[in-house]
Order: sequence, then C-alpha cells, then structure tokens
Amino acid sequence: MPKRLLPALLVLALAGCNLPRGAAMQGEILRGAQSEQRDFQVVAVTRDTVEALSAWPLPPQAHLSHAAWPQGGLRSPDSAAIAAGDKVAITIWDNEENSLLTTATQKSAQLTEAPVAGDGTIFVPYVGKVAVRGLSPDQAREKVQEALAGALPSAQVQVAVTPGRQNTVDLVGGVAKAGSYPIPDRSFSVLSLLSQGGGVTPSLQNPIVKLVRGGRAYGISVERLFAQPALDVSLRGGDKVIVEDDPRQFLALGATGKQSTIPFSQDSISALEAVSLIGGVNATRANPKGVLILREYAKQQVRSDGRGPDRARVVFTVDLTSADGLFSARNFQIASGDLVLATESPVTSTRTVFGLIGQIFGLANQVDGS
Repeated sequence: MPKRLLPALLVLALAGCNLPRGAAMQGEILRGAQSEQRDFQVVAVTRDTVEALSAWPLPPQAHLSHAAWPQGGLRSPDSAAIAAGDKVAITIWDNEENSLLTTATQKSAQLTEAPVAGDGTIFVPYVGKVAVRGLSPDQAREKVQEALAGALPSAQVQVAVTPGRQNTVDLVGGVAKAGSYPIPDRSFSVLSLLSQGGGVTPSLQNPIVKLVRGGRAYGISVERLFAQPALDVSLRGGDKVIVEDDPRQFLALGATGKQSTIPFSQDSISALEAVSLIGGVNATRANPKGVLILREYAKQQVRSDGRGPDRARVVFTVDLTSADGLFSARNFQIASGDLVLATESPVTSTRTVFGLIGQIFGLANQVDGS
C-alpha cells in the first residue's frame, strides 16, 4: 500500500466514527422535536415568548416546603398579652396608717409571684381571683388596682410580668445564639428576634426565614425581609423561627465553566444570571446558540391552550449571540431543579478532525523520510 494512501484511509475512518466530546450537540438533543410522537416540547426564549412563559406554572420540584409570606404580613393582635403560664409579680404601695398590707415603716408590700392559671386568672389577697389573660401589663395593673379599691382605697399597684411558655418564641438555628426568647412587647418582630439572636450566620447561602405558627410554616428570604420592612411581622407566643439555607438549586452540565449543582444565591435567577453562575460557556467548545434549559412538569400541568407546557418535558433554547436572545434570557427565570446545558459546537469536532489529520500527515512525512 502506498505510504501516502495511509492518511487518507485514516481520515475516512475518523469520518465514520464518533469523536469523543464533553457534551451533546443541540441537534442531537432536539432530534425528533417536530414529530407527532415527540415526548418533549421545544420553546425558544425570545421577545415573542418570554412574557407568556413568565405566566406558566412552576414545576412541582421548584416549590419550597413552606407557604409564601403573605404580602400584608402576619398580624399578631395577641402579641405580648398576658397568657396562661406567665408569672405576675405585684407590688402594692399604701400610705394608710391602718393598711392591711403595709406597716408604718414599710409602705410597700411585695406579693408572692402569682402564676396565671389556665382560666386566665391570678389570686390577689383580699380580692380573690382577677382575670388578666389577654391584657397588657399596664391594663392588668389598672384592673388589680380597681379590684383592691374596696379593701385598700388609696393603694397604688405595680405589676411585672415574667413570660411563660405561651409568651416566648423559639429561635432555631442559623443565628449566633439560638434559644427561647420572651416577647417583651407587641412590636417584637422577626427582625427584632434575629437581632437578639446575634444576627444571621454569614455562611448561609441566601438564608431563608421560616416562621412556624399554628401548625403552618411561612417562608421568606432574609434579603427580601430587609428590603421590605412592611413584611417584618410581629411575633406571638409559641412561634418558632428557623433560619436555614435556601434549598433550591439547578444543575449545570456540558461545555460550561462549571459542571455541578448550583445553589440559588438570591430570590430569583434569570437564565442570563445562571450562565454567569456556571462560569459562562466554554469559548473553545460551546455552541453559544445552543444553551438549553431542560425542565420537567407534572402531568396535571400539561395543557393545550398555550398557557402552559403541552408536554411534561420541556426544552427551552437560548441564543446568546443575538441581542434579542440576551435580553430575553435576562427575563426568563430559572426554576429549582432545572438543568442548564451548554451544547457542544459542531466546530469543535471539525477542529479535532483537522488536528488529527495534521498529526497523521506529520506521521506520514516521517515515514516517507525514513
């Protein structure tokens, strides 16, 4: 066989086999997208589609394990009101010479700290039971003083309340000092509690505040809570506040700068921001016209009116080489569980073939010269 024929045969062999690649090409993934038997939908992210796509439902895996924080906040009309289990300390001041409680040298009497019973009352000497549940400390003082007026007409009363279990909140994790904290007043809010707990741990990734109340959990990011003070709700006894990492994440694969699971670093991440988070697309390998976002919806979310996916599996395509594609990518939101895939450029395989051809001809020249 002529020596010069060997490189040609090797080139033909290369053309007939698949060269090793780090990612699939766009055409390979989207093959069969127009078939009636297709099991996935392909949607280009453009100016014409991005607004409609924003109204599509979120896939099941994108939903957090808690209810959204209500826009109007969670009002707590009973915050810091005296509750069963609290302890009420009463000091009585009386200047009367024949006072039932004080003496000529001691004009005040400190009564034993009285626990608030299950029926919401405390026991006061010479009066009996006084209902204080639901009152503020100042309202309880006035009520006790009125009750004592018959026996001690000139007495003045001072009331101090030590919160019991029903007037404390638990701060669980994600802060410097977790623990149980008493509610000092009606304005004691989530941010007040986080401040008392020493602030949010800096190592948390887009920390989420979860408020557990009445068997239901509500959640909001710390970033949003800081940005919108109107959402800083007042706390009530028995609340539990948990600070934790945002559990949402997406996956990056293909010809990208980073191939791994990427956590959400903020409340929302656009497709353009996602490309930045994954280290961009590989300049020598990726097809910038073929960035794909693969998402899976629940079967009950599939619909045929254009207001949602027409298949459970959807591939969104993004073209990073046009202004329309870039603007649209900035307005398309990534959902937790999405796969962001940078497909391989066809040029890569061509370059590989030519590189191998060059090596083969170099080898052939060495053979000819030997």
